[in-house]
Amino acid sequence: MFSVAVLGNCTLLYVIKTEPSLHQPMFHFLAMLAVIDLVLSTTTVPKILSIFWFNSREISFNACLVQMFFLHSFSIMQSAVLLAMAFDRYVAICNPLRYATILTNSVIAKIGLVALARAVLLMVPLPFLLRRLPYCGSHVIAHCYCEHMAMVNLACANTMFNNIYGIIVALFIVGLDLMFISLSYVKILRIVLSLASKEEQLKAFGTCVAHLCAILVVYTPVVLSSIIHRFGHQVAPHVHILLANFYLLFPPMMNPIVYSVKTKQIRDRVLLLFRGKSF
Repeated sequence: MFSVAVLGNCTLLYVIKTEPSLHQPMFHFLAMLAVIDLVLSTTTVPKILSIFWFNSREISFNACLVQMFFLHSFSIMQSAVLLAMAFDRYVAICNPLRYATILTNSVIAKIGLVALARAVLLMVPLPFLLRRLPYCGSHVIAHCYCEHMAMVNLACANTMFNNIYGIIVALFIVGLDLMFISLSYVKILRIVLSLASKEEQLKAFGTCVAHLCAILVVYTPVVLSSIIHRFGHQVAPHVHILLANFYLLFPPMMNPIVYSVKTKQIRDRVLLLFRGKSF
């Protein structure tokens, strides 16, 4: 899965960079998503593999904080980019004549910077909050990688502030982003259903299929993992660990596959690339 994720996302970035017809807002956002998927994979999976292959079960406290920071920051950025892609589809379908003037390269760059700034600002406090806690008990994290709640559970002090901060950030990110994504698609659906013919409706909605698949691929493991973590007290620990790994590996692997299959321009260019041809 890691190999497919790295190969798929690198191929996607190469195709978007080298194919002039893909220099459009939707594909700029897709390139951002590919970079995020690469960072999420390479930040965690090499260490996970070293646990299984070389029994390398130790990580320094500082390295653990760095891994946690990158993991959570880029997960937040991933959610922001999916929201930006929903806005892109909304403008393309609901206001097509102004699409090129609304989503200029400058606006896309600003959206990317805002997504980065939001993620960094929300995650910068976490390493400092964790550093102030004493760890006088077990130092064994019940996961294959460092994440906030797994580290909080090791502390032998009152962790209420960490817990509250984690819940607020999760609700703020997932709740707000999903709400705005849903609003975008409600408006898109209204416009699509108002089109005269079935063919026009299918064509308009067809441009959203890949993005909808990406949303399901990213958010379904998150929601499942959160539900089981919060309420599945009878669930065996290895199920939690498998789900946590699935959450990290599945979206980076599937996103390039989904967009290659569902987007004709990318599919055609990738097929030509692997056949050894060029334009």
